Amino acid sequence: MDLSVVLPTLNGRDSLVTSLDALAEYAPDAEVIVVNGPSADGTTGMVRERDDVDVLIEISDRTLNVARNAGLEAATGEVVAFLRYDLAIEDSWLDALEAGIEDADVVTGPLHQTLRNGMTTESLEQRTISGRTVTYFNGGNVAFRRRTIDDLDGFDEYLRTGGARDAAHRLATFDRTVAWAPEMCVQREFEADGGVSERDWGWKYRSLAYRLVKNYGVRPAIIKRTLKHAASDGIAAARGVLDGEVTPSGWVGTGRDVVMGISTGASDGLVARARDRSRARNPHGRSKRADRAVARYDWR
Repeated sequence: MDLSVVLPTLNGRDSLVTSLDALAEYAPDAEVIVVNGPSADGTTGMVRERDDVDVLIEISDRTLNVARNAGLEAATGEVVAFLRYDLAIEDSWLDALEAGIEDADVVTGPLHQTLRNGMTTESLEQRTISGRTVTYFNGGNVAFRRRTIDDLDGFDEYLRTGGARDAAHRLATFDRTVAWAPEMCVQREFEADGGVSERDWGWKYRSLAYRLVKNYGVRPAIIKRTLKHAASDGIAAARGVLDGEVTPSGWVGTGRDVVMGISTGASDGLVARARDRSRARNPHGRSKRADRAVARYDWR
């Protein structure tokens, strides 16, 4: 199997070292492409000193989907995998990928995350939306047949979050198969600080509304699905107010962000749907620009 592995990274030097070490050990023949955002932690120097990275691409954009598309543009493999910089493949990863991709167009696997109280993992997630069966995949641990990711025109660069879920919706229109490979494992160790980053509620709902409207149009089922998500999060936030974890003004501000996110995302989704009427539904895809890279180091 001719495999390319794309690793987008941003200020993740130490975690990236662990990920690259695992690739060198368990997938030594893979073409490795690192796409580095505007990092300020010495990532560029570290990568340039290694002899197991084939291509380093420097970009100025901080958006994950831009980095994914930049890596895809440089990849030459018949199978292209996308791996998070802070995830390390396990020894069964490559064999599971090879077995899964033989009978499927896309293969994905679980994340094993070591916590203080044990280990978390994942399972396959599917939803039926407007009569279409959507199989979601882990955007930080997924491999595509090259023709499949090319048909999608890569990832939608409008999205700051939710790019993998958007791609899953679009995959369903091509009737492509997504395989779940339990042994295609990646792992992430528990971080010492245990901190939880603050969620950007505006972008969460902007992304949700955008990808649903772009892919399905304005339908009662889509409106209902969006409002159901908003109501669920609203109730959870209200419980936070009662428990003293969230201030009333914070709850109101979150609600305002959600409403604005839905409004903006739905509007932009309608524009995107009109701009690209093909099954790819990707007006901000890989083929739409050629200026992502600020610098490129190619040692192939």
